[in-house]
Amino acid sequence: MLKKILPFRLHTRIAQRRHDAACRPVLNTAPIVPADDGLVIFSMMGTAVLLPYLIAVKSLWTHLRRGRVAILSDGTLTADDRAVLAHHCGNPQIIDIADVDTTGFPTGGTWERLLTILDMRRNGYVIQLDSDTVTLGRPDAVIEAIEANVSFTLLGGAEWEIGARTCVAFTPPADVPASAENHIQTRMERVLAQIAEAERLRYIRGCSGFTGFSRGAEGRGLAGDFAREMQRLLDAEAMHEWGTEQVASSFVIANDPGALLLPYRHYGNYWGAPWDADCRFMHFVGAHRYDGSAYRDATAAALALMDR
Repeated sequence: MLKKILPFRLHTRIAQRRHDAACRPVLNTAPIVPADDGLVIFSMMGTAVLLPYLIAVKSLWTHLRRGRVAILSDGTLTADDRAVLAHHCGNPQIIDIADVDTTGFPTGGTWERLLTILDMRRNGYVIQLDSDTVTLGRPDAVIEAIEANVSFTLLGGAEWEIGARTCVAFTPPADVPASAENHIQTRMERVLAQIAEAERLRYIRGCSGFTGFSRGAEGRGLAGDFAREMQRLLDAEAMHEWGTEQVASSFVIANDPGALLLPYRHYGNYWGAPWDADCRFMHFVGAHRYDGSAYRDATAAALALMDR
């Protein structure tokens, strides 16, 4: 009812505070015990999402029981935030966004996050985890991908389980809502067939909220080539829009050997509808994040499985 009568921003602010309260018991759970085993659980986050982030990373680690945590600070982390992260995440590596070398790449819009991942993957398997996610059950497909050292991606929707396609063969959605017609992802996908080597290179419409990058594979080179081609086909200003990094992330993963597309029934994005009883992972993205009590219910279920 409140959502219908309150301005969107005010409703979101109230819902966020209510959700933070639901997350607060995470501060009473046992810390992550990091392992130097070649796996890095990596996120870009800041002070506004501290509590949801702890739910995201601890709910994943509860099922994996492996790896170490690394964080890219968006520039807002306080000394108190860093102390909480040090305690709960096993004294994680924290990189400040201003220290990321973006030479030759767009800046902002999480490009610094992707570039850090591409640097890190030279020496380890890197999982990119958004703070608005909850691991609901044992993520078997993810565990198998890590063990096989193959990349993976959450999908944009069930319809993209068709798999990766060459950039020439990829077909963007035909019926794009008017509100999305000029979105940067739509515009980039419509010129994919015009990039250099489009017949060989591949693309999948993934979601960068939960991705895995195999160890020792392609670093910045392919992403740099892609960014330059997109800048040639669109323009430099377009490549600074929010969403360009997600397209680049999907492009890189689609061209990694044997990349796994996570089955959408088990690993999904929340659009306000009930999910499968056997769902393992949910990304509470966008305008539907605080619809009803789904996010809070998932958070409570995850908390119940965490060590005390």
